Amino acid sequence: MSRRRISVALIGLIVLALGGWLVREVTAVDGPVGGTGSLPGADSGLPVAALSTLPPEVERTWRLIEEGGPFPYPDQDGTIFGNRERLLPAKPAGYYREYTVETPGSPDRGTRRLVTGSEDELYYTGDHYQSFVVVDTRR
Repeated sequence: MSRRRISVALIGLIVLALGGWLVREVTAVDGPVGGTGSLPGADSGLPVAALSTLPPEVERTWRLIEEGGPFPYPDQDGTIFGNRERLLPAKPAGYYREYTVETPGSPDRGTRRLVTGSEDELYYTGDHYQSFVVVDTRR
């Protein structure tokens, strides 16, 4: 009888540990990542989105940013983002830069942008600065 109780307790402990791990993985994709400095921008209070869940053009733009271009709109990509909407954390002028995320079928730049911060933050807006998410490029 005592062996059975130990086995049941051990199985329960394993299930509890796996459940905790699963909850942590699911919430890391949908919400801010915990821990100081774990994801630049996560402490902003904005939702966190995995790069893989965003439109494919977002990843293409991110790769261009990492490679230093060339950008589809060289006169506008990489310019200072003023944060006039004040949806991103308040920072000194020149802290943020913006880049066009191409919108298939759009005759102009469209409404999608990536905004980078000087401390490696990456934000995405699909609605021309009405809302932002922190982009987790590790996922």
